[in-house]
Amino acid sequence: MSGLGLPVRLILTPGQAADAKQAEALIDGLPAGVVIADKGYDSRAIVEVIESRGAEAVIPSLSNRKEQRAYDRDRYRDRNLVERFWQKAKQYRRVATRYEKTARNFLGFAHVASIMILLR
Repeated sequence: MSGLGLPVRLILTPGQAADAKQAEALIDGLPAGVVIADKGYDSRAIVEVIESRGAEAVIPSLSNRKEQRAYDRDRYRDRNLVERFWQKAKQYRRVATRYEKTARNFLGFAHVASIMILLR
């Protein structure tokens, strides 16, 4: 997502796959000063990839971590832009209920929903 809550890149994964496995692919090639993500993306490898690209990782630590990593709580509040985007995208029935049988077609309709949100 951009700083305005608009989608920059969408990657489709199987329902049983962890989102964090796509973290590097999501940020690959995108200029970013800050990467904001939820606790699901809290891993040393992801944070190292983000910091190696010169960006700040704003990711809260999992509660079971022995060493809690400090993060900017004020910036983390901007993560709600992602949640609000998906709430708007799910207003489009084909995205919310996944009518499409193929991943290619579903991703296409997710892109169409994104474009419609951008045009508002």
